[in-house]
Amino acid sequence: MSDTDGKKPLGLGGGPRSGQVKQSFSHGRTKSVVVETKRKRVVVPKPGAGKTTTGSNPALGDPSKRPAGITDAEMERRLKALQAAKAREAQDQAAREADEAQRAEDRANRRAEIDAKEAEEREREMRLRLKAEDEEAQRLKEAEAAEAAKAKVARANAPAKADDVAIPAGRDMSDAPRSAKPALVARKPDREAEARDRAAKPVKAREDNRRGGKLTLNEALTGNAGRHRSMAAMKRKQDRERRKMMGTQEREKVVRDVKLTPTIVVQELANRMAERVADVVKALMQNGIMATQNQAIDADTAELIIEEFGHKVVRVSDADVEHVIALKEDSDADLVSRPPVITVMGHVDHGKTSLLDAIRNAKVVAGEAGGITQHIGAYQVTTDDGALLTFLDTPGHAAFTSMRSRGAQVTDIVILVVAADDAVMPQTIEAINHAKAANVPMIVAINKVDKPAANPTKVRTDLLQHSVVVEAMSGDVLDVEVSAVTGQGLDILLENIALQAELLDLKANPNRAAVGAVIEAQLDVGRGPVATVLVQNGTLRQGDIFVVGEQWGKVRALINDKGDRIAEAGPSVPVEVLGLNGTPEAGDVLNVVETEAQAREIAEYRAHAAKEKRAAAGAATTLEQLMAKAKTDKGVNELPILVKADVQGSAEAIVQAMEKIGNDEVRVRVLHSGVGAITESDIGLAEASGAPVFGFNVRANASARQTANQKGVEIRYYSVIYDLVDDVKAAASGLLSNEVRENFIGYASIKDVFKVSGVGKVAGCLVTEGVARRSAGVRLLRDNVVIHEGTLKTLKRFKDEVKEVQSGQECGMAFENYDDVRAGDVIEIFEREEVERNL
Repeated sequence: MSDTDGKKPLGLGGGPRSGQVKQSFSHGRTKSVVVETKRKRVVVPKPGAGKTTTGSNPALGDPSKRPAGITDAEMERRLKALQAAKAREAQDQAAREADEAQRAEDRANRRAEIDAKEAEEREREMRLRLKAEDEEAQRLKEAEAAEAAKAKVARANAPAKADDVAIPAGRDMSDAPRSAKPALVARKPDREAEARDRAAKPVKAREDNRRGGKLTLNEALTGNAGRHRSMAAMKRKQDRERRKMMGTQEREKVVRDVKLTPTIVVQELANRMAERVADVVKALMQNGIMATQNQAIDADTAELIIEEFGHKVVRVSDADVEHVIALKEDSDADLVSRPPVITVMGHVDHGKTSLLDAIRNAKVVAGEAGGITQHIGAYQVTTDDGALLTFLDTPGHAAFTSMRSRGAQVTDIVILVVAADDAVMPQTIEAINHAKAANVPMIVAINKVDKPAANPTKVRTDLLQHSVVVEAMSGDVLDVEVSAVTGQGLDILLENIALQAELLDLKANPNRAAVGAVIEAQLDVGRGPVATVLVQNGTLRQGDIFVVGEQWGKVRALINDKGDRIAEAGPSVPVEVLGLNGTPEAGDVLNVVETEAQAREIAEYRAHAAKEKRAAAGAATTLEQLMAKAKTDKGVNELPILVKADVQGSAEAIVQAMEKIGNDEVRVRVLHSGVGAITESDIGLAEASGAPVFGFNVRANASARQTANQKGVEIRYYSVIYDLVDDVKAAASGLLSNEVRENFIGYASIKDVFKVSGVGKVAGCLVTEGVARRSAGVRLLRDNVVIHEGTLKTLKRFKDEVKEVQSGQECGMAFENYDDVRAGDVIEIFEREEVERNL
C-alpha cells in the first residue's frame, strides 16, 4: 500500500490500523484473516489545566507532560529534594576527597618519619664504624711506635760492625763508608712498607665483608657479584661488635619454677616459662603433638616441654590456684579504727526504712514499689558529733530470708525494729535468730510509739519469749522507744549505737589488698554488671584486679551511696563496683589479686567446680535414686516458669519462694532465673517448655515483645513480690478467680525535658506505639527497669489539654508527684481490667 494508490499508509492517521495475518490449522491448512488495531486515545488537557492558584513556575516544566495528579507544589518539592540530594552527594564526594587527601598526607608523614629514623640509624652506624676504624688506626700507630722504640733500643745495645757507621748530626753522608750507604737507604723504605701492609690488611677485610653497592638484576642472574650477606645478618654482626666494644655479654638463661596444673593451655604454659608461644608450639610439633596456642595439653606433655626448655616443674592441683588469696593475719600495729556496720532488721511494715530515712533525712521509701523494701540498701551516715556509721537496710518479707541472713553475716550491730502497735511477728523472730546465729549484739528499736494503739510494754514482754531481755526488764539488750514520724528517740538510738561500737573496738587494716562482701548485684544495660560491695578489710582502689565468686574483673569505677564517683573505698564503706565480666551472686566474697591471669584462673576454676557440683546434685547416679525419683515424680503436675529480676537478690528470693509453693500433686519449677531485661533467648526457652515469663521490675525489649506476640508466650510484669507469689500460688492450686490484668495500650519515648512554671518538669514525648490516654496508668522505664509508677498530671498536644494522643504524634506529659525524668526514658501506658483467669 502506498501514497500513489490514494490510500493512507498502515498505522498513520487517526483511524484504526489494518493488516492481514495468516492463521495456521492442522493438516497444513491456512487462512488469511484481516485484523484491525485500534489506537489508544490520548486526552490532551485544555490550556491552563493543571495550574494551581499560586501560578506556574517555568522551571517545573510543561504541566501537560506530567503524570496525572502531580501539582506544581508537589513538582517543586520533588525538584528541591533532587537538588538537596545532589548537594549532599557533592558534599559527601568533597568529604571523601578531603579524607583521602588527609590519609595520603598521613602516609607521607609516616613515610618521612620512617625515612628519618632509618637515616639516623645509618648515620649512627657510620659513626660507630668510623670510630672503630680510628681506634684501629690509633692502635696500629701505637704498635708501630712501640716496635720502632724496641728496634732503636736493640740497635743501641748491639756491638758496632764495620758496615754500620754512625752518622753524627750535621755530618754529610759522603763521609760514611761506601758499604754503609745502601744499608741505611734500604732500611727506611722496608719499615714504611711493612706499616702500610699492616694498616691495609684489616681495612681490606672489612671492605670484603661489607656489601658493596646495590645488587643489580644482571649480577643476580649471572652470579658475577657472588653471594652477599643479608641486611639482618649485617645488623646482627653490628650489634655483636657494639656489645663487644661496650663490654656487655649475652644474658644467661633464667631457670624458672613453672607451676603445672593437671591441664594447661599452651599460651599460659609459654607465659609461665617466659618463652615465645611459637617456640613452644614448635617444640610440641617436634614431639608429634599438633596443638595451637589456645588448646589445652595434659600435665605429662607439659612437663616434657618444660624440661626441654630447661625449667623446673612444680606440680600443683586445680585448687592450689586459690592459695594466692590466702588471708594473712594483720599485726596490731597496722590496725586502725573503722566505722561500725549496722543492719536494720524486722518484720515487714514495721518501719525499718522509714526509721533509716529519719536518720538520713532522705526519702528512700518513696522509691520502693508498694512501699516495701525489696533490695538491700547500703548507706553511710555522719552523726552530729562527726561519727561515721554504715547502715544496711534489709527487706522484711518472708521471701527475703537469704537477704536478711547475708545482712546479719556482714554486720557488727543489729537494730531490731518492732512496731509498738503490732508487737513481735514471724519475721521479727527470724531476724532475732539471724542475729543470734551471727553472734552480733542487738539493739531493739520500738517504733511507732506516737500511735494511739502503741504498747511498748507488750513488745518487751513478747521479746522475753524469744530469750531477748531488754534493759527495762533487767536484761543486757539495749532498747529505745523511737518514732520515725516525729523523730522521737533518734538521738538516744545513735548514742546507743556509738556506745556499742566503742565497746566492740572495731579495727581493720586499710593498707592491704581489699576484701569485701557482695551485698547486691545487678545487670545494668548502660554500665554492665554492677555489684554493691561492702569493703570489710583493706582499701579497694580504681584499677584493682579482683575475683568475686565465679566472676573477675578490674575496677573501672567506684560509686558511693550518694551516686558520686570516688577513687578508693576503705573498710566499712559500701560502694558500687563497675568492671566485672559477669554478674556475681549476692553473698560472694571479693578478693583483690595481683594479675589478671590469677583472677581469670581462679574464676574459671570456681565456675568449673560449681558446674560439676550442680551436675552431681541434679543427676541420679544409682538405680535406687532413679527409682525413688521416678516414684516421687509420678503424678506430680509441674508449673514451669521463667523469672527475670532487676537485681540478683530479688531473683534469688523469688526462686526460693517458688520452691516452697506446691504439694504432692503440684509444684512450681523455675526453668531459668536471671538479672536484666527479658530477651529473645528467654522467650525462645519459654516457648520450647510452654512456660510463662515473669518480669520483676524489668521489661522485655522490643524484639522480645514482638517474638512473644508471634509465638504466643505470656509475659507478666510485677513490681511487688506479694503479687507474684500470690499469682503463682493461685495458678498452681487451680483457684483462678478474676484477676486485674494490665493491658499495655502504648509506649512513648521522651525526647526532651522542659521546665514549666506552675507545672514542674514536662517531658516532650513521641508516642511510638499505640495510644497515650490521660486516664490511663503510666510507668517510667530507664534501661528497661521500672523507675516510677503512677498517673499523669497533664497530657498536652501543643498548648491544649487532650484526652489521648495517637501513635506517631508528639505530646507533653507531666507525672503526678514525680519530676525525675530524663531524655531517653520510655513511658509505658497501661489500663487495668478484670478478666477471668484460665490456664
